[in-house]
Amino acid sequence: MNRRALLTLLAVALLLGAGGFAYLLLQQPPAPPAPVAPVPKAEVIGKSVEGRAITAYTFGEGTRHLLFVGGIHGGYEWNSVLLAYKFLDYFTANPSLVPNTLTVTIIPSLNPDGVYAVVGKEGRFTPADVTTSAVVAASGRFNANHIDLNRNFDCKWQPNSTWRSEVVGAGSAPFSEPEARALRDFVHTHLPDAVVFWHSQANAVYASECEEGILPHTLTVMNAYAGAAGYPAVDSFDAYAITGDAEGWLASIGIPAVTVELATHESIEWEKNLAGVNALFTLFAR
Repeated sequence: MNRRALLTLLAVALLLGAGGFAYLLLQQPPAPPAPVAPVPKAEVIGKSVEGRAITAYTFGEGTRHLLFVGGIHGGYEWNSVLLAYKFLDYFTANPSLVPNTLTVTIIPSLNPDGVYAVVGKEGRFTPADVTTSAVVAASGRFNANHIDLNRNFDCKWQPNSTWRSEVVGAGSAPFSEPEARALRDFVHTHLPDAVVFWHSQANAVYASECEEGILPHTLTVMNAYAGAAGYPAVDSFDAYAITGDAEGWLASIGIPAVTVELATHESIEWEKNLAGVNALFTLFAR
């Protein structure tokens, strides 16, 4: 209210008395509400073996859809979960940084039981909560059925697969595990244009492939992220044979997917990965 209006109101109040003045005050329009910080749309897309929620957080309503997934290997790669939550907080605080032509979804923890096995907490945590070395706590890599979720997808699936020199269980069939089904169903419903999985600790960005080889646009996604982040770009993972991986399944249904491997099991390499994500925003916002 400006000075002139206030003087006018006081003059009228003198004429009307205290009761009239109170009445006039009640007629003034209420102050506008304080702005509410924008929040992403949260959707529980499934539950883990032990009943923990798997939640997807979505920003924007653009026509191109990018999906980012952390923690498929649970507590063994707990820093991939922290990186995903860092991006969730960053875009919640800065929603305008998501181009209006994009929809961006983050699934921070696809394997919450594996995270709980190492961290002892559900949902968010800090590095201080990790009481056991992730390298030692390799059991946190698997879900509560002791299945390696990144061997439970429908690309060259076999009941047993490999991790380094070890044989790992891949489930009784493709998508036998509820965590893998949660991601499968989300993908079939929303059909993202590209998917990024955060892992550790190979320090590279890998393309994906299945029986039909590498999708051409997968290489574009890989090179954009790796070039901006400063990671080596690797077309094919050939250190040992892998069957039933999520990235390969996505390639088999025509969706480009890449694996971003952080350099260690502890760091999130924030600036590098922010540059990589922004490079994908630029690529898909065109």
